[in-house]
Amino acid sequence: MKICILSDSHDHIPLLDAAVAEAKKRGAEAVMHCGDVVAPSTLKCLNKYQMPVHVIHGNNTGDLYTLGQLANKENNVIQYYGMDAGLTLGGKKIFLVHYPHYARALASTGDWDLVCCGHSHKASVDYLSNIKGGKTPLMNPGTVGGVGNDPATYIMLDLETMEFDIHEIPKSIERISEAPYSTATTTDAGQ
Repeated sequence: MKICILSDSHDHIPLLDAAVAEAKKRGAEAVMHCGDVVAPSTLKCLNKYQMPVHVIHGNNTGDLYTLGQLANKENNVIQYYGMDAGLTLGGKKIFLVHYPHYARALASTGDWDLVCCGHSHKASVDYLSNIKGGKTPLMNPGTVGGVGNDPATYIMLDLETMEFDIHEIPKSIERISEAPYSTATTTDAGQ
């Protein structure tokens, strides 16, 4: 099973939409969003891809009530978990959290096959030694919203082989978008 891992969209609908469209073409069967969606309406563009979207909130929470309402609408692909999530996809136990320090702590337990986070806006993949004697992959997809000077990125991961690629979406997609999307950002201490 291939999945698209992304984070920190910060209301940048054209970039989020472009990333998921590209990931679907690459064979993605699910999306995991590691927080900082901000406005829940940002996620509506993903319904057309008809694949599950697992989402948590980050420090830029936006309207959590409406996010919960959106996730509970009939025929919606959005699955909202709150501040973090433990789920199983493709036979792998995966933990999603926004904050890297929290993610590092969870990875060190050895209880998870994969831990994913966001917040830093920097794409990275680390393999952390865990207390069970193994290594746990810790993936941060960066910011799919291309916040500030950071590139718009996401990670494609094959859960069967645990092979991954970090992909960049050109920020110019935002300017050539056909729809009048909001590109406002909300930040907390630059994150």
